[in-house]
Amino acid sequence: MKKNARGSLVRPDPLPDSASHPVVTPLSPSVVYASETPDMLDDQYEGRLHGYTYSREGHPNADVVAARLDAMEGVSGGIVTGSGMAAVTAVMLGLLDAGDHVVGGNQLYGRSMRLMNEDLPRLGIATTLADPGDAAAVAAALRPETRMLLVEVVSNPTLRVADIEGLAALCRERNILLAVDNTFTTPRGFRPFEHGADIVIHSLTKLLAGHSDVMLGYAVARDPALAEKLRVFAVTTGLTPSPFDCWLAERGMLSFELRFDRAQQTAAILADHLASLPGVTRVIYPLRADHPDHDRAKLLLNGQGCNMVSFELNGGRASANAFTRAADGLSFAPTLGDVGTTLSHPASSSHRVMSPAERKANGLSEGFFRVSVGLEDPDHLKSIFTDAVAAATAVRTDA
Repeated sequence: MKKNARGSLVRPDPLPDSASHPVVTPLSPSVVYASETPDMLDDQYEGRLHGYTYSREGHPNADVVAARLDAMEGVSGGIVTGSGMAAVTAVMLGLLDAGDHVVGGNQLYGRSMRLMNEDLPRLGIATTLADPGDAAAVAAALRPETRMLLVEVVSNPTLRVADIEGLAALCRERNILLAVDNTFTTPRGFRPFEHGADIVIHSLTKLLAGHSDVMLGYAVARDPALAEKLRVFAVTTGLTPSPFDCWLAERGMLSFELRFDRAQQTAAILADHLASLPGVTRVIYPLRADHPDHDRAKLLLNGQGCNMVSFELNGGRASANAFTRAADGLSFAPTLGDVGTTLSHPASSSHRVMSPAERKANGLSEGFFRVSVGLEDPDHLKSIFTDAVAAATAVRTDA
């Protein structure tokens, strides 16, 4: 790089060389990167040199995060996007064409469901929803033009466990891409590529970053050609992640395993406690013996229950309001994966776009809550939930 000997130009010289290096990854907010010659720029664009040109096409902080997640998932070539839904969009629109058909799990995240029900059909991509826990039901939904199956390992928010083994066998037989959203389970709980997945998606916003101050997504395909298609589509459509968010996400990922293990232990304790409380009619946690997919969860998740717990109050919206008001110290917020425990009410947040009848068919009543368990003391959490459930029950009794 040419040196600015007189110091008269607006832009400073590059950082000085150093025999040592920073322990913390530097934040690189620059939108543009300078090259010495057109030949060097050609070499970068054509893959003979590695370098950065324009941050929409890649930047160091995104590459650091992608490499870390690649290692966790046991693959290479992943991309980081500006949100989890950007990652889902990159997979759907980057790999599917008008005239294709895609099958989705019938209990996907609300915005993924909207993409399936409204946006993809508008663009000429046909969609069908089917129960991912029933490979036969998914097989019945397939068509000759089916190109992809999108499922969550553990569904949001009902925590049903997909029959990944059966679905992977079906996709291999029919030459269909299996895309797995691994956000709830994370690579700590499940590694989809080891079970036949072709594509893995994450909302980095959640457990991986873990502090509710980052919005990022991640997508990767096992096939390098498909991974490159994902990258090109993300660059073209500007699904670019913020360098600062990537820098924060890397920091969060350094403590991810410790946070995951602690939150998972507490989630199992809280699930059992909720089941003991009068006024709670249903508790959903994959490792509980009464979970409808308990045997599959034990086999597929290798004893990992993860940090999400869902439960249902015996009451309607008034009881739900009373519960959140009385849950002192817990955030009622439509997110998950924070260091603190958060409460989510699907009927008023993630699944509000569904009709009451659709929510009822999916088991999402006004009394249904999803809990993202954080790092609090388990006994303290038990006390909070005891008081909050009692408050909700009192409203129902008064009514």
